[in-house]
Amino acid sequence: MGLTHIRTPKNFVLEERLARFGTAIEERPEAYAGRWAEACWPLGSGHAGGAHFDAVHLDLGCGKGAFLAESARRAPQDLFIGMDIEPICIAYAAQRIVEDGLTNALVLPRGAGALGRIFAPGEIAAITLNFPTPYPKRHFAPRRTTTVDHLLAYRRIIAAGGTLTLRTDSQPLRDYTLIQLAAAGYEVLWSSDDVRREHPDTPASEYESRLAAQGATVWGVCATPAAEPTQDQIAQGRAAEQSLMAYLPDDLESLPYVPLGMEAAVTNLINRRRREAARERA
Repeated sequence: MGLTHIRTPKNFVLEERLARFGTAIEERPEAYAGRWAEACWPLGSGHAGGAHFDAVHLDLGCGKGAFLAESARRAPQDLFIGMDIEPICIAYAAQRIVEDGLTNALVLPRGAGALGRIFAPGEIAAITLNFPTPYPKRHFAPRRTTTVDHLLAYRRIIAAGGTLTLRTDSQPLRDYTLIQLAAAGYEVLWSSDDVRREHPDTPASEYESRLAAQGATVWGVCATPAAEPTQDQIAQGRAAEQSLMAYLPDDLESLPYVPLGMEAAVTNLINRRRREAARERA
């Protein structure tokens, strides 16, 4: 969900929140692999009735659930699943689902590494990555949710014609992701320098609303799995430059907004370039 520190009210007790809104939390999601659409119809009713949801959507890194809940509200015929490794996020997202009376949404306390155990091949119609932590430094790159290896894992659970959508305040992460998508055999459906302007009907997360107030632009890309990538393609993705600093524009001092998590690095680079320029003039 990005680099964020969630403030909680003084009376917030995590265990109590998780228990109170536990009807929207699935603690054993591995048991439903391959049958989410049927098993959760209608969610919380205790009976399936032979019916099923039309499609299953995954909000990976769902945060406090604003995007998840609004998406579910707009498409009651589909099932919306949020995943997050942060228990506080799970608690808040579950609370939103329960208090909004949504019967087509739930949350799973799991990370991306569990996807292959939770979902069957081709089970997911769409995966959304809303403002994932960019991990700009090279040695933390494997943690990014858009490396070629993560993208290969996603394509195994995405249905034919399904989509993967990234939305981020980080232009470097978007541009890095474009390279990784090509390496993982995805076809880009659209790439945007301003998702809010070009796709205004997309629900906003709490994180996006906060960033927008700070002047952030939302960058994004939407892609679909195409032909299986070759080993050479995959190797090219792994060999690509992994430091997000390499994807910044040359004129750093003209940047109207520096992505969260890169402020110190950008400041240091600007200062270094100024010192080098001063030495050259001397």
